[in-house]
Amino acid sequence: MEGLIIKGIGGFYYVKTEEGLIEAKGRGIFKKDGTTLCVGDLVEVDIISPEDKKGVINRIMPRKNCFIRPPIANIDVFAVVFAAKAPAPNFPVIDRFLVNAERHNVDPVICINKMDLVSSKELEELKAVYDGAYKVIQMSTKTREGVEDLLTLIKDKKTALAGPSGVGKSSILNMLHPEANMETGDVSRKTMRGKHTTRHVEIFEIEQGGMIFDTPGFTSFEIGDMEPSELKHFYPEFERLDGRCRYDDCNHLKEPDCAVKAAVKSGKINHRRYQSYVYNMEELKSRSRY
Repeated sequence: MEGLIIKGIGGFYYVKTEEGLIEAKGRGIFKKDGTTLCVGDLVEVDIISPEDKKGVINRIMPRKNCFIRPPIANIDVFAVVFAAKAPAPNFPVIDRFLVNAERHNVDPVICINKMDLVSSKELEELKAVYDGAYKVIQMSTKTREGVEDLLTLIKDKKTALAGPSGVGKSSILNMLHPEANMETGDVSRKTMRGKHTTRHVEIFEIEQGGMIFDTPGFTSFEIGDMEPSELKHFYPEFERLDGRCRYDDCNHLKEPDCAVKAAVKSGKINHRRYQSYVYNMEELKSRSRY
């Protein structure tokens, strides 16, 4: 029968089926082929012990997308979360999530959490970094502002929460699905980084419709498996100016008559967003040399 992997712990997978929740292991062929079973996978499972609700996974149905760290599949939306303050936004890290969302056919949504910690002017400045490129939600898990906006965007979709440590991903999950009862970690006052609190991958149904992944370790993303010249294609603001630079292969760095740099200078593209692009480009170039 078919089912959905909703949790994975230590090589065991919990598959939601019409017969209820089945604890299953994958057949040896997956390990032999180097295939990782993922939470979110639609699979074919055989029940080998109806009394104990145990089974074996025989086949993975075709995937829309797949991520290995953490192992999740068939995501519709990335809710990329960062804090307005405590910790301060790290735009290069945030943008790596956005680039990977674009590469894997996932719809990104920006969630600026902890809006209650900053002034309205500061909040507008943060929103302006991504305004016009992505959907941006301003929210607070303390005041519950912005929650309905997020629910509207993720209704009836499979959504993964992603973002740096300490920004409130577990608190957002608790708010959307109280039964998840996730432990939330305070941000260390000394390091201003979040304490690691989530221990396994799981997906929960939310009352308003749709499902939400809890994704341990989804605090950073590497983009080292692409060529530096590819990066510009995953910044929507840059793509809109495609063909307007003097050079067709312009990377928007030191080239003359660059439409992207002109847009940054005029304020049409946010300078923080451009600085993040330059940083990530340099990272890619550095890795490609080794």
